[in-house]
Amino acid sequence: MARFIVFDVETPNRKNNRMSAIGITVVEEGKISKEFYSLVNPEADFDYFNVKLTGISKASVKDAPTFPELWKQIEPLFSDGMLVAHNASFDMNVLKSCLLDYEIDWKPYARYLCTVKMGRSLFPDRSHKLNMVCEHFGISLNHHRADSDSHACAEILLRYLEAGAEVNDFIRTCSFKK
Repeated sequence: MARFIVFDVETPNRKNNRMSAIGITVVEEGKISKEFYSLVNPEADFDYFNVKLTGISKASVKDAPTFPELWKQIEPLFSDGMLVAHNASFDMNVLKSCLLDYEIDWKPYARYLCTVKMGRSLFPDRSHKLNMVCEHFGISLNHHRADSDSHACAEILLRYLEAGAEVNDFIRTCSFKK
């Protein structure tokens, strides 16, 4: 079985080009093997809506690492497995924006899976909002908290794999070039 790097980001504002938190849950051999969470100083303004949604404010991240500082720590995780997120286009675009804006040279592209797309294929008649999928499967969730969201997404991925999802049918590619 593949190694999956399930991640979720929270953003400080509607531009969705910086992260204020990241949660990472590693799945190996069908089990969660590692979890990581960090606030991130986005070096950007916070919108009221995002602060209310995530509970993360400028004061919360004042001593947090910036993305380039954090990337040195998390890059080995991201480089060793298939990336996965719930509504992955959002999280992948935030990651891409951070890499490009900070001129961090990583790799030209990354392969990833989206649990929303997997769920729509496996269970077309259900809601695929993270909180609704968690409720259906009895997965604990503290919504819009990156660590909880990434853990929940990992649990959902495992349920979908158990239900017979063929990973190769859902692989997408994100380019990290301008």
